[in-house]
Amino acid sequence: MTAKHIKAVAFDLDGTLVDSIPDLAAAANAMRAYLKLPALAELRIQQHVGDGIASLVHRAITDERDGQAEPALWERGFTFFVQYYRDHLNVHSRVYAGVLDALGLLRALQLPQVVITNKSERLAVPLLEELGMASSFSMILGGDSLPEKKPSALPLLHACQTLGIRPDELAMVGDSHNDVLAARAAGSLAVAVSYGYGDAASLEADHVVDSLVELYDLFKNT
Repeated sequence: MTAKHIKAVAFDLDGTLVDSIPDLAAAANAMRAYLKLPALAELRIQQHVGDGIASLVHRAITDERDGQAEPALWERGFTFFVQYYRDHLNVHSRVYAGVLDALGLLRALQLPQVVITNKSERLAVPLLEELGMASSFSMILGGDSLPEKKPSALPLLHACQTLGIRPDELAMVGDSHNDVLAARAAGSLAVAVSYGYGDAASLEADHVVDSLVELYDLFKNT
C-alpha cells in the first residue's frame, strides 16, 4: 500500500510513542517478589510485552512466551501487578524523541490521531495523561475497550467507523507484528518504527521510519 489518501493516523503506545519498559519491568519484578519468585532481567521482560497486561502477567510469572500460570496464582499476580503499575505508571517511562514534534506536525496536516494499544485502557489513558499527551488524540482504545484487540482488525475498523473514514485511509504505526497484522486485516497502511521493541526488518510493513517526524513527509501530500 502507498501513503496516498491517508486521512487519520493510529499509533501503538508501548514501544512506539513511549518507552515504558523500565516501569513495566519494575512492576513485573515487584509482582514476582510478592509471589516469592526471583527477579527477571529487564530485557527478558521486554520480550514478554505486546499482548496486554493479562498475557504479560502469565509470561512474567512463568518466564515463558506461551506460559500459562495456575489460575489462582495468576489472579494474585494480576491484582498485585495492576495496582503496583497503576501507582508507578510514569516513574522511568519516557516519550521517544521526535514524538511530540510529530504529533504537532500531523495536527498541522489536520490528520486526526488515535491510540490503539493492547495495554488496558484504564492504564493507557492515565499514562498518556501523566505524560501530557492524552489531549493530542481524538480516541484512545485499549486492549479491553472492545471484544477483540490487535492483531484483530476490530480496533482499527472501530476507529475508522468513528472517524468516518475508510480503512484504507488509516495508517497504523507500531513496532510489533500485532500492529502490522491488524493493519493487514483491516486493509490499512502499516508503518513500523525502527526503534521499538520489535525487529522492524521482520515486520514486513509498508513503510519503516526511524522517527515519527518522518510521518510528516510521508503524509503531507496525501
